Amino acid sequence: MIGAVNSVEAVITSIQGLSGSPEDLSALHDLLRGAQDSLRAEPGVNFSTLDQLDASKHSLGYLYFLEVLTCGPVSKEKAAYEIPIIARFINSCDAGQIRLASYKFVSLCKILKDHVIALGDPLRGVGPLLNAVQKLQVSSKRLTALHPDVLQLCLQAKSYKSGFSILSDDIVEIDQPRDFFLYSYYGGMICIGLKRFQKALELLYNVVTAPMHQVNAIALEAYKKYILVSLIHNGQFTNTLPKCASTAAQRSFKNYTGPYIELGNCYNDGKIGELEALVVARNAEFEEKYLTLSLQDIANMVQLGSAKEAEMHVLQMIQDGQIHALINQKDGMVRFLEDPEQYKSSEMIEIMDSVIQRTIGLSKNLLAMDESLSCDPLYLGKVGRERQRYDFGDDFDTVPQKFSM
Repeated sequence: MIGAVNSVEAVITSIQGLSGSPEDLSALHDLLRGAQDSLRAEPGVNFSTLDQLDASKHSLGYLYFLEVLTCGPVSKEKAAYEIPIIARFINSCDAGQIRLASYKFVSLCKILKDHVIALGDPLRGVGPLLNAVQKLQVSSKRLTALHPDVLQLCLQAKSYKSGFSILSDDIVEIDQPRDFFLYSYYGGMICIGLKRFQKALELLYNVVTAPMHQVNAIALEAYKKYILVSLIHNGQFTNTLPKCASTAAQRSFKNYTGPYIELGNCYNDGKIGELEALVVARNAEFEEKYLTLSLQDIANMVQLGSAKEAEMHVLQMIQDGQIHALINQKDGMVRFLEDPEQYKSSEMIEIMDSVIQRTIGLSKNLLAMDESLSCDPLYLGKVGRERQRYDFGDDFDTVPQKFSM
């Protein structure tokens, strides 16, 4: 453990002297791991400490200091101050060095994402996170933990072309199934925004047919979009799932997406009058479900401590212009209103959907099924074993059909 008096100076000196060869970097990484608790407790560590380091030459050490400096509660002022510092580091850091502590780099990038979302400026994070993906990715065919975050920001910023730039490579290797689910779902939404419906179908198909022991929220939402895009692109919908879909999907999709399946079948029949009547009758299911919720429900869904804490978050989001809502103090109910801008386009509806989901969590029905968005435990258990491949099916040639386990 480094002495309290000279701990910061000693670490800085080590970073400056050991950021050259791979052997030195390995020794530096061991030193930084041993010193990180001391650095967190050291009051002398502040952002001016970074002036002694070069982000491009001392990337590993710079990353460790940034982690210390950006942890903890975040105010708007703190977020605004940290965003350019983190962005500059991401853009200038050495890929080889940050991969030595990739989990810390991913964590820092997610902090940047949270910061720009909190400030209502998601576009500001798109460029740095696209760079982060390239630096973290050892192969263009490998999915990183940052792919879903980039696509989420692109959706919220309506920067669909930027998001599409990382959808062109066939992903065949993944680390975490949940990242693959989100990547394919958000990617499908990006393609919908660009009206690239064939590609959207391919990505949504990946989610719908992925192996899962229990159907999760991402898969259900993907199946709803899959039905609608099938109607738009193909002019029809087949309510029989592909044979390669999991047993859980075959069993559960129809139970939880009934209105959408009914819409598809009605559209197939070509009876416009019945279709219009169905849309009117099922209007509540097709529109946003989160029009009115109690503060306690919101607190429970997003795991806050109390209804009062949920109220403070909702009030802050209303003040920031992220949502439009009224809070009834008498009964503790929150009523979500339309944005004065009028969300009439499909793109704006998607953005509204994203904001609401981020604010109040997943639907009660989905939470009852799978609060943790868990996937097949047998599937998870295979990760890290011998490189084994899963075949999505021979009838789907234009999308990544296999990924390494």
